[in-house]
Amino acid sequence: MTLFLVRHGRPLVNRERPAHEWPLDPEGYDDVVALQPRLPQGAAWYCSPEPKAVETAQLLTDGPVGMIEALVEHRRAAGWVEDFEATVRRAFEHPGEPAHPGWEPLEVCRERVALAGREVLAAHPGEDVVLVGHGTAWTLLAAELTGRPPDLDRWAALRLPDLVEVADGDLGHA
Repeated sequence: MTLFLVRHGRPLVNRERPAHEWPLDPEGYDDVVALQPRLPQGAAWYCSPEPKAVETAQLLTDGPVGMIEALVEHRRAAGWVEDFEATVRRAFEHPGEPAHPGWEPLEVCRERVALAGREVLAAHPGEDVVLVGHGTAWTLLAAELTGRPPDLDRWAALRLPDLVEVADGDLGHA
């Protein structure tokens, strides 16, 4: 059993709208489809309800995909953050505090995503599971399920789209 964490494809950025409303950029569809061979047949699929995650899942599977509200990305208010990476790193350094005005504390995101991830894994014992969602949320979930600290270098290196695999042997805290 493996947990496959798919980060959504490249979004169509609109600085006037919050990121959770952004759809996929159609020019990046081929990049999403290129992940298909790396994903298992017959897995249980779930995704965040954000448009970019839903569209990514739709490009990757014709099978059923459950939507789970708790898998949304770290909630961030509308508005462009010039030094986004440094702000996210600050969120990881001080998870109990908003790293930027209008951002939820990272600890809130971690609790929400970890609970949802554990519930999905408990509902599918011994099965491969694919979750389609977001980079910060997946960084938190992988850390929570493996008992390791969040890997911020891996977070910073994630592409749009990307795939993180968490093997059964690493799910010591699920």
